[in-house]
Amino acid sequence: MRRAKIALVLGVLAALGVAWRTGVLRQFSDPASVKATLLALGPWGYLAFVLSYAMLQPFGVPGTVFIMAAPLIWPWPVAFGLSMTGTMAASVVGFSFARFVARDWIAPRIPARFRAYDEALAKRAFATVFALRLIFWMPPLLHAFFGVSKVRFATHFWGSLAGYVIPLLLVSYFGQRLFDVLKRVPGEQWALMAVAVATVALGVWAWRRWSGARG
Repeated sequence: MRRAKIALVLGVLAALGVAWRTGVLRQFSDPASVKATLLALGPWGYLAFVLSYAMLQPFGVPGTVFIMAAPLIWPWPVAFGLSMTGTMAASVVGFSFARFVARDWIAPRIPARFRAYDEALAKRAFATVFALRLIFWMPPLLHAFFGVSKVRFATHFWGSLAGYVIPLLLVSYFGQRLFDVLKRVPGEQWALMAVAVATVALGVWAWRRWSGARG
């Protein structure tokens, strides 16, 4: 088991090294240059994208950064394939890290909203993995939750794969179209939407405070 842990850590470090050597990690500080960098790498750009996704997302970089960027770089079928591959790779890395490397450290830090699914996961493992992936997608803490749970690796893998298909397909297919629409939205409308969201958030917070005070 100790050798497996060492091998996994070394694998993560090696993959990060490859992504760094290709220049992708440096380019993430300048999103405008990511497209040019990956396209210039040709087929190696696919590998750089997947490795960067797999190694960065489980440890804090939002997966939406990658899946929203993919259709802006490649045609949607390619973007979908790369998004699925990167998302699954990130899920496996996060799951394996939690299960084999840092289980004792991670287990107490799993949020209560995920722990509430422990019983459902024990009774209906595949359906629960599928539902959670469909709803929450790929947050690192969900990878960790599955890793410290008793769900089998194969069940986690196939349940996650099934749960990711619909949302990633939609993002890949409509991503460029959505981006084009958002670019045409005037700044004043963005300001109004921000005010509306802030107002709703303030109302929810005030209602919860009032309900708590009454309880």
